[in-house]
Amino acid sequence: MPINIKSVFTSGLVAGIIINISAMGMVPIVGNEMNTALENRALPPLSSGAMAYFGIMSFILGIFLVWFYAAMSPRFGPGIKTAVIVSVVVWFLTYFWSNASMVAFGFMPFTLTVIGTT
Repeated sequence: MPINIKSVFTSGLVAGIIINISAMGMVPIVGNEMNTALENRALPPLSSGAMAYFGIMSFILGIFLVWFYAAMSPRFGPGIKTAVIVSVVVWFLTYFWSNASMVAFGFMPFTLTVIGTT
């Protein structure tokens, strides 16, 4: 059965909105820790352009997440099991792997990274 591209795009945008909302929720949690981490590395605070980039990438990630679920449904069947498998794979490849690398390189503090990864 072919993937309904219109539904993937629409649902992906909704997922992107949810990702963006969760990212905005990080601001009250971490406060100025991100600015402090950037300042300690002689980097400027995040610019409006960087924030726009992360927002757009969140929408792209949402669309990819929904497409990946649609692509995996024939193999694992529709439902919660497939959604969990797809979500864990996407989370691992997008958040865990990149954030663990930033800690390994010494770029980001461990505690700030744990908060941002979970």
